[in-house]
Amino acid sequence: MTSASNLVLASIPSPDRGVWELDLGIFTLPLRAYALCIIVGIIVAIYWGEKRFVARGGLPGTVLDVAVYAVPFGLVGGRLYHVATDYYRYFGAGKNPLNALKIWDGGLGIWGAIALGGLGAWIGCRRKGVPLPVFADAIAPGIVTAQAIGRIGNYFNQELYGGPTNLPWGLEIYRRINPATGLDDPLNGVAADHIPIDGSPVHPTFLYELIWNLVIAVVVVLVDRRFKLGHGRAFAVYVAGYTIGRGAIELMRTDPATMVLGLRINVWTSILVFAGAVVYFVLAGRRGPREDLAAIVAAQQPDEPDESRADDEDPDGAGADHDRADDLDDDDRDETDEADTAAEPRDSADETDVDARSKS
Repeated sequence: MTSASNLVLASIPSPDRGVWELDLGIFTLPLRAYALCIIVGIIVAIYWGEKRFVARGGLPGTVLDVAVYAVPFGLVGGRLYHVATDYYRYFGAGKNPLNALKIWDGGLGIWGAIALGGLGAWIGCRRKGVPLPVFADAIAPGIVTAQAIGRIGNYFNQELYGGPTNLPWGLEIYRRINPATGLDDPLNGVAADHIPIDGSPVHPTFLYELIWNLVIAVVVVLVDRRFKLGHGRAFAVYVAGYTIGRGAIELMRTDPATMVLGLRINVWTSILVFAGAVVYFVLAGRRGPREDLAAIVAAQQPDEPDESRADDEDPDGAGADHDRADDLDDDDRDETDEADTAAEPRDSADETDVDARSKS
């Protein structure tokens, strides 16, 4: 019989809950680990994307401005993909369709998040005058890192795991009971006895994907730095690399999923998206070297008057009035010269009269 100490040493324990209830007096606020992980991931993606975007010559604050559009679109897209591919969870006999709106209970499809999030990013980039491929290259490693952080939420929710295993990193799955109802509740319940369910320990496929995502983030940074990728090619490296790991890890999962021709639908999606990313990478490589983002930004800035040159040309700051005063001075001098010229004959006549009188 395996002792409790040996069980802990030979496997990874799951958290006893994924939701904490904060009593604020007036009401109780549920603090969900999954939601917190999503928020932290978004912050990391924006922060890292901003640093990369500015380093390429972009204006500070642009990534955050675009994220205002991309993040809500991405969340909606991710939820729509999940509900569409796992429709049996929300529709049918004994199901509550309103649960499809409970995004905090988990369930975001990265494919839908990227697709609809890309649409939101395109809108934001249009408003900021930034080419979408340039923006995508800047945020690529941040996005895949955000996905890795989001997988920690799956750990707290006890979801996205594989089949039984005896490996040291096998994950123990506990039965959780909702204190309010006394019924099984894997998401909102609490594991009071910490007794593993049948089939534990299991492959922590969420952990495998977390590690893979971090590896892809490093690969994107290194490849981008080495080859100065542009025109969305760094983003294509992220997509292609991610789909390789996601497709392989998806085959290890045992949770219910929509099947197509004997394979989980996310496996087929990984294959199709991988092919699309490779084709895009090749075609985009014909567009030449990386875009000069600094030149793009400079071309969009309004022309400003050269104050230093204006000061040199008009040191007194008098402008046109000063020039007109100079013209008037010139006219006065001209009139004086003409008067002097006209007076010269009379002076000669006076000298002649004086000579005549002196002779007489």
